[in-house]
Amino acid sequence: MNFENILSDLKAKKYHPVYFLMGEESFFIDAITDEIAKNCLDDSEKDFNQYVLYGKDTSTDTIISTAKQFPLMGERIVVIVKEAQHIRQIEKLQAYIDQPQLSTLLVICYKNKVIDKRKAFSKVLSQKTVVFESKKLYDNQVPDWIVNYLKGQHFSISQKAAHLLSEYLGNDLNKIINELGKLMLLVPPESEISADIVERNIGISKDYNNFELTKALSQKDVLKSNQIANYFAKNPNANPIVVTLGTLFNFFQKLLLFHVAKDKSPRNVASVLKVNPYFVKEYQHASNHYGKRQCMTIISLIREYDLKAKGLNNHSNTSGELLKELLFKILH
Repeated sequence: MNFENILSDLKAKKYHPVYFLMGEESFFIDAITDEIAKNCLDDSEKDFNQYVLYGKDTSTDTIISTAKQFPLMGERIVVIVKEAQHIRQIEKLQAYIDQPQLSTLLVICYKNKVIDKRKAFSKVLSQKTVVFESKKLYDNQVPDWIVNYLKGQHFSISQKAAHLLSEYLGNDLNKIINELGKLMLLVPPESEISADIVERNIGISKDYNNFELTKALSQKDVLKSNQIANYFAKNPNANPIVVTLGTLFNFFQKLLLFHVAKDKSPRNVASVLKVNPYFVKEYQHASNHYGKRQCMTIISLIREYDLKAKGLNNHSNTSGELLKELLFKILH
């Protein structure tokens, strides 16, 4: 089951005996667990029928004995096992999973890793429990996730603002949620969070960032590209060259894909490049300035300067100087 389906079932009071939540992205695991902890039992029942165990301090025997208890003055008990990745011989839980207590809702939070899918225990989980693998979002998925998250909170955000946040915060959803929480306090519900609001309150420049750099390069705007490079050179800690080079690499790699795509309709391009349709025009403009062969040359240059930025064959140039050199070669 996916995240949305699990939450939908929980809100509809459709419960399963065992939930096994695993994976690298803690946000989704925490969200499911919080929904269960807050709403599966009435407040009056929680003191008697809700248990929270921690993997470092418990064992499979303790989990099973707790889960086999009967509810006191209620319909069910809830047992939440946090940090389950620290439990030794977690496979021993199969004895309970094979015959779960139907009046118990057991939630196992197995963070930062997944069960080996080749093992028999994994097959038992998939057959007899609700298994959810919480995966990190790819960088290109984060802006749309921000838009949808805010929509659920009755806010909206401009595409530029969503991409600024994604670029600045990466794909750490808990970190993003914290920053969005601050922004939602500054504007009334049903309002749009603009790039200006993000710039004033998060500390990101709406005019000098990697997002604007790729836009300037797509238009072969030499002046704007150099202005951004100069800004980055003066603020290297806030604009690490490794991140910028990664952004440039992804941009020209996608531009190469644009060139080889037979169907260049906006919908197909957005699908092939895995970008929001809002940005298709940027690649259309860039394709007029950089051909396939140029893209391949630029990708090689970016790799070369990535090595220089890491100290290989570079003994004196600063990160700002390296970026200016690279941009000169791209633009000329």
